[in-house]
Amino acid sequence: MPQHFLVKSEPDVFSWDDQVRNGVEPWTGVRNAQAAKFLKSMELGDLAFFYHSNIGKEIVGVVEVVRTAYPDPSDETGRWVCVDVKAVKPVKRPVTLAEIKAEPKLEGIALVRQSRLSVMPISPEHWKLLCGMAGI
Repeated sequence: MPQHFLVKSEPDVFSWDDQVRNGVEPWTGVRNAQAAKFLKSMELGDLAFFYHSNIGKEIVGVVEVVRTAYPDPSDETGRWVCVDVKAVKPVKRPVTLAEIKAEPKLEGIALVRQSRLSVMPISPEHWKLLCGMAGI
């Protein structure tokens, strides 16, 4: 059974439309130890919500891990890793951070507890609930 995650990107830097256009894309630039640990735990076939941070603050799509952790080519120190992801599908209805915060069943989600974390796990229960909210 695949694991589930949420990955965040600023849409003015790299958006869902960029992900779709590029097909497979390395998820680079993660420079937080906890987020990097989650990248390292990802396996082929794991799914992640693609979340627009800063602008929009909403879940806009789903990506699949197609290459597990390897050295991040954007990191000159050799310390950080990335994974490759491909677009699976857009959500039918974006799910905003405000909606997530307003849903009592999501109060324990890392997106609310650790809002600055750029990669985070999503429990199977939260994944199912968020998919329902997103119409997928």
